[in-house]
Amino acid sequence: MAYHGPPMAFFLLGLAVLTLLFYLVIGSEIVLGSRSIPFLKDLPPLSARPLPTVSILIPARNEERNIEEALGSVLHLDYEDLEIVAVDDRSTDGTGAILDRMAATDPRVRVVHVTELPPGWLGKNHALHLGSESARGELLLFTDADIVMEPSTLRRAVGRMAAEGLDHLTASPQVNSPSLIFEMFMGTFAFFFALFTRPWKVKDPKSPRHIGIGAFNLVRASAYHAAGGHRAIAMRPDDDLKLGKLLKKNGFRQEFVFGQGAIRVEWYTSVRELVQGMMKNAFPGIDYSIPAVLGATLAMLFLNLWPFVAVFATGGATRLLNLATVLLILSLCWINAPLGGVRRWYGITFPFGVLLFLYILWRSTVVTLWNDGIDWRGTHYPLAELKANKV
Repeated sequence: MAYHGPPMAFFLLGLAVLTLLFYLVIGSEIVLGSRSIPFLKDLPPLSARPLPTVSILIPARNEERNIEEALGSVLHLDYEDLEIVAVDDRSTDGTGAILDRMAATDPRVRVVHVTELPPGWLGKNHALHLGSESARGELLLFTDADIVMEPSTLRRAVGRMAAEGLDHLTASPQVNSPSLIFEMFMGTFAFFFALFTRPWKVKDPKSPRHIGIGAFNLVRASAYHAAGGHRAIAMRPDDDLKLGKLLKKNGFRQEFVFGQGAIRVEWYTSVRELVQGMMKNAFPGIDYSIPAVLGATLAMLFLNLWPFVAVFATGGATRLLNLATVLLILSLCWINAPLGGVRRWYGITFPFGVLLFLYILWRSTVVTLWNDGIDWRGTHYPLAELKANKV
């Protein structure tokens, strides 16, 4: 029977059908994919001898709040053949002094002080590049200056690399959430990150899917140098993700694991810090493309926000279809919560997280275009140079 109702009602009904079908397909993939991802804390630690040598590379700029606890946890790792290269990247606080003091008490720690940033580099990327040039390990662990690790973390990660023949292993950290709004956003961000990266697919060498997380990127040194290292992504604010892409493009094997229970991070202490920090990566994450910003905005409005509104704004079959979509979204948030390290009930705040995500994306876009580049930690990076660094 042909439909004879108003055009808008027909459109809304069709949209409800398509949205529900979209989430049924995506939902099946997320459910099956998430179940295939192991937790780092559950992996068996490597026991074979000799252990591969590991160099841990830690860039630090004005990190006096967290660096001592983070580096202390690294020094307590249950791993024998280990060196730590901490790079003080032009810090103006007590970071350099803390690193020097800790290095004086442990010969495994070596501190590199950067006083000037050469042209064509982002600060963190340059710091990691410097550290990698002097690293002696067969494996390189790129991590952040605020990451706290459990003692068995590295041995478990190296064991997984050996067992699976991997060149790159990356893990998501447990994020300490200072507020409900923060946790709300982290859950939503994890949901979008899963849709964008499909982390369960990165292990498949036939899939172009890739991933990298700055909290924990463990890479075989030979693969890192063969792929071009951080020099190839010198001007990428999303260096961790692009390192994963660089390795995958060059044919190296990678895997993602949940790091909750093994690694944790404070990350940001307030929503304001969160917004400022995420702005640095939002527009670059879609390659500075305005059409991509517009497309992402429309997709989020129609697929992520409208179903919640439509439950109250429509009726009949359209309302029921949107209600089914909302319940499905909440179920997927529940299943995907470990990727963001958030409590599973966060899904009830999903629409508010979407709005905050859109705000960050648009603010990142407008500010980057207005300033003709990114201002981060006291340095301006021109937009033309940022856009030129394609991976």
